[in-house]
Amino acid sequence: MAYAEVLDALADPTRREIFEKLRTGESPVGRLAEGMPVSRPAVSQHLKVLKEAGLVTERKDGTRRFYAVNRDGLTELRDYLEEFWEDVLANFAVHLENSAPRNKKGKAENKRKDKDK
Repeated sequence: MAYAEVLDALADPTRREIFEKLRTGESPVGRLAEGMPVSRPAVSQHLKVLKEAGLVTERKDGTRRFYAVNRDGLTELRDYLEEFWEDVLANFAVHLENSAPRNKKGKAENKRKDKDK
């Protein structure tokens, strides 16, 4: 259940804000820390959590570190949500079928009128 780790990482509003900032492209820690309500070392710690969850990648250039969104990091979460959504839609279809008015033969009536008839 790697998606649970992703959900845990994104549950923190500061980490979500950092992750959102990375949508525009690769960035060093200093730029990510600008305007944040936490210190630069705290941003680094949040980036570590995001990296461990597979949401961001890190590239070193000398003493600087650059972070970017890991495009594959949300795959398991996306798969989970799609599966969840498919289950919800299937249950909704069953509910509609079970609550549809029935004709004398017990079949669901189609209240839509065909315009071609």
